[in-house]
Amino acid sequence: MARAKQKKESGGCDHFLLWGTLSLLAIGVVMVYSASSAVALKRFGSDAYFFKRQVVYALAAIVVLITCRHVPYTIYRKMAYPILAVTFLLLIVLYLPGVGHAVGGARRWLKVSGVSFQPSELARLALIIYLAYSMSKKQENIKVFAIGFLPHVIVLTSLGALVVMQPDFGTAVILALVTWTMLFVGGVRLFHLFTALAAILPVAYYLVVHVGYRARRLMSFLDPWRYESDAGYQIVHSLMAFGSGGIVGSGIGNSYQKLFYLPEPHTDFVFSVLGEELGLVGVCIVVGLYLMLVWRGIVVAMRARDLFAIYLAVGLISALGLQVCINLGVVMGLLPTKGLTLPFVSYGGTSLLMNAAAIGILMNISARQAV
Repeated sequence: MARAKQKKESGGCDHFLLWGTLSLLAIGVVMVYSASSAVALKRFGSDAYFFKRQVVYALAAIVVLITCRHVPYTIYRKMAYPILAVTFLLLIVLYLPGVGHAVGGARRWLKVSGVSFQPSELARLALIIYLAYSMSKKQENIKVFAIGFLPHVIVLTSLGALVVMQPDFGTAVILALVTWTMLFVGGVRLFHLFTALAAILPVAYYLVVHVGYRARRLMSFLDPWRYESDAGYQIVHSLMAFGSGGIVGSGIGNSYQKLFYLPEPHTDFVFSVLGEELGLVGVCIVVGLYLMLVWRGIVVAMRARDLFAIYLAVGLISALGLQVCINLGVVMGLLPTKGLTLPFVSYGGTSLLMNAAAIGILMNISARQAV
């Protein structure tokens, strides 16, 4: 009986991760259609333009999730450096004339045959895999500065610099926070971690204050109503959306703020439309689903059988949780605007696929825990 139980556990998967992700994907498809219909009709003559693409992205994400669920996570240990090298190459290629595709002044996309790909999303996954491999290999000397700390920070700095140049400050922040979290869990000396934190704060301050639009975002965060016609426009209308949603919301499709008040309501601020249309009840359901994913990710990490799996799970679920927290913080006026999407709910292909891959890997780790 014990062997049968072990076999069943090793061949199964974490159903909380699976159904939580599928639920968010379904909510995302509905909300993308609702939030984007007016914008799509004006730009492309069809209210279902973004909806159709999001359905394709969601189906592709499910395929990626299932594939990663059945690929042994141990294979990423061997692929850590090749994945990292490809990521660096793609980030560099972005800056070649005629290759990188710029939108709104940001050069973040590679576009081939009408299909866009965002290398910075791959950078997050590549960094996590590299750190998990490197830290597990160097565990005995993890507290040595030149072995457990410095090489990892050099890789982070190199990736972060290429991402900031796009510019994509929000993703760079995610990369730094995930690295800090993984090094902390791995046992790197606190002196090294907090010294690095103290050293990076002035750099972050400079990147914010000495770049015009970031400084305006910071000022609008401190007093959005003072800048409601300029830098605080998005935050003000986001808060108005939540305020008018009440307990049960105005109903799917009945958002007022999506009617050209919230710029790109189906991407960064899709949660604002959700709050207006589904109210506090809808907000609590979505937040509860994210909390469930984070909880199960932590459980997977705690039950993992080897260091590589532990660090990999910690990195993947930390990245997901941090992105959710930052996006929710921005749309609710608790953080300055960062330009990060809401995992599984916002419109977009690359982010959806990379997050689906992360959940699939977590499910594989969970399924192999009893092997």
